[in-house]
Amino acid sequence: MNTDAFALRHIGPRKSDHAAMLNTIGVDSLEQLIDETIPDNIRLKKELDLDPAMSEQEYLDHINALSLKNKVFKSYIGLGYHPSNLPAVIQRNILENPGWYTAYTPYQAEIAQGRLEALLNFQTVITDLTGMELANASLLDESTAAAEAMALLFAVREREQKKNDVLKFFVSEQMLPQTISVLKTRAIPLGIELEIGNTDEFNFSKSFFGAILQYPGKHGESKDVSGFITKANQSQIKVAVAADILSLVLLEAPGNIGADVVVGTTQRFGIPMGYGGPHAAYFATKEAYKRNIPGRIIGVTKDANNNRALRMALQTREQHIKRDRATSNICTAQVLLAVMAGMYAVYHGPAGLKYIAKKVHQSATTLERQLGKLGFEQLNSGYFDTLQIKANAKSVQTIAEKNGVNFYYPNSNSVCISINETTTIADLNSILEIFSEVSGKTNEKVRALDNLNRIPESLARKSSFLENEVFNTYHSETELMRYIKKLER
Repeated sequence: MNTDAFALRHIGPRKSDHAAMLNTIGVDSLEQLIDETIPDNIRLKKELDLDPAMSEQEYLDHINALSLKNKVFKSYIGLGYHPSNLPAVIQRNILENPGWYTAYTPYQAEIAQGRLEALLNFQTVITDLTGMELANASLLDESTAAAEAMALLFAVREREQKKNDVLKFFVSEQMLPQTISVLKTRAIPLGIELEIGNTDEFNFSKSFFGAILQYPGKHGESKDVSGFITKANQSQIKVAVAADILSLVLLEAPGNIGADVVVGTTQRFGIPMGYGGPHAAYFATKEAYKRNIPGRIIGVTKDANNNRALRMALQTREQHIKRDRATSNICTAQVLLAVMAGMYAVYHGPAGLKYIAKKVHQSATTLERQLGKLGFEQLNSGYFDTLQIKANAKSVQTIAEKNGVNFYYPNSNSVCISINETTTIADLNSILEIFSEVSGKTNEKVRALDNLNRIPESLARKSSFLENEVFNTYHSETELMRYIKKLER
């Protein structure tokens, strides 16, 4: 046996299997099979110009050498992507565990109760934090979830709107840029007309069927959107909100202020950035729209013995059921990452999530105060984790990149800094040193976080969340490991 041969270890059929398979389909060789199935005029007439095959270990060494060429900077860009802390118990027992990472869609509920419970936990996290009645078991990413929200609102237009061919959809200019790009693409085949603009200037015309807002906005501004939603509803304009999941620990749930759909990403709940993905999106809406929700929903029922049981309760829009009548091309979910995000909430519980969110916010307020001492103005009147600093972007960028730090530069005169769960006091001082060099002033080191609050009172969360027993039980590594193992079996 050639132990250097990658194919022997990772491609299933052996030579003996080949013979049996060829005999079954009635051909003598692979060459004959190819001759009979692939037209000769499209086949390459020469051998592929490939380097000699590497052994598995040589390949691992090669890709490791390539990875070392990456320059991994401290990232404060935000825009939907934030460094987070993945608890080791979740990394070892879910992310790196084939019992979880090889699991396919749990169509056979009788042998998938553990996985279904993990997804039900995820759905509960989403409904609690968003204040909505119903959530699915995840989608692909925030941008496609926003596009699905637009499609849902288009499908549930009022009878009069459909009759009058109302096609306009308002998009706040504060939406994340990647989300706007996907909305533009997805609007074309549906015949939806997008209008991108300032929410303060929107006229609530009857020519619009829906709108979508970012909460907080892409530059970090936390604005009270309840007035917009109220006016929109009065004009029969349904509203979707794309919300930062961690911010909802401290900000009032969009569902409690009238949103019809709430979407976003759960990447901040312990999921590595992964150079941009994958991450589990969430999609939450009202019970009234359950027949139009994309993806799948895990529901609670009873088995033949009248015991509690879980199953995939609704997947009415999926193509494998509706086929050509499907109203969405979403047939999948980010199950592994949704399970991880749900377990992150189980591990920390409501008290732990509040601690993390408050630490992020206090790190941001501390940084704002110290930057003010260096002469820099912070432009957001209210925020959760992101500062918008008035400064010469080019000067800041030059010094920041020299120090291995990435900020977001929306224009030549401002710099956005998004604080995250991993940000330490030492990190804050490193950021301040960059701005100290720009300003030419001496930086006063941060010793402790301020107990300041820059969340507007009207936006402060008053509703409770994660009161179920599962989110208030497994807070030690051993307890959570045992719970994960119980579900895995």
